[in-house]
Amino acid sequence: MVKSPLLPDRYRQLDFFVCDIINVSPKADIGSMEHPLFTISKTPDTRIRTYEHNGNTVKIVPSALGLATIFDKDILIYCISHLVEALNRGRNISRTMRMTAYDFLVSTNRDTGGHNYRLLEQSFQRLTGTRIFTNIKAGNRRVRGGFGLIESFQIVEKSPSDSRMVAVEVTLSEWLFSAVCGREVLTLNRDYFRLGSGLDRRLYELARKHCGSQAQWKVRLELLHKKSGSLSLLKKFRYLVKELAESNHLPDYEIMFNPEEDILTFINRNEQLQARALLKGLIGNVDL
Repeated sequence: MVKSPLLPDRYRQLDFFVCDIINVSPKADIGSMEHPLFTISKTPDTRIRTYEHNGNTVKIVPSALGLATIFDKDILIYCISHLVEALNRGRNISRTMRMTAYDFLVSTNRDTGGHNYRLLEQSFQRLTGTRIFTNIKAGNRRVRGGFGLIESFQIVEKSPSDSRMVAVEVTLSEWLFSAVCGREVLTLNRDYFRLGSGLDRRLYELARKHCGSQAQWKVRLELLHKKSGSLSLLKKFRYLVKELAESNHLPDYEIMFNPEEDILTFINRNEQLQARALLKGLIGNVDL
């Protein structure tokens, strides 16, 4: 047999990566957890947004369909989760992925009726149409110019009995894919998908990012309002936070609100972390 003069293809990339791993842990990229890239409103939002904090700047420009919502973000969480699990198993991954609509709906705790397939297609449209202009690095990659939260999507298979999508091919932005390859991700509680309020989801991911595995995270309400991306007046935001502190239904974290100091404290439900922090005297820092 004649030996090929070509070197071996050591890093062959598939044309697309198939989301076929069962029961993956949900994961989100740190960049979008830290900064308000998504609207938390369920009504169409066509306003251009700008955000700046500690030298990080973000401009989010919607399409005519409106900004991508924090519920649309479930698609990115689903894709990121499968990519990270594949990396952990030593599999090749690609920026272009093929996913089954039914599996996505089940994994993200959604009904599987026909209406939700139509909503899913709208989510893809908003994710593709929303443009991000930012100086935030992802995987040591700083993008110059704008990019979509996903670069493109294509319905590759439809139901033979109706128009609902069966399988869809999605290409992630290079910015997001770089974050995945750089392992700039955090694991979410599965109950995240049970949170029906956009604000609840946003506050959970902020707590997950800033509190993480620490005992607690204290933050002034004015800063939290800014980081949440909420367009409510601060007075209304304060009222909603008080309601959340009373119900205390966020996964992983309890909430305490101090009205005198206007400070919200996220407390990790892990009792061992609490005890360890108390012994070391680590409780008390407040983000300004």
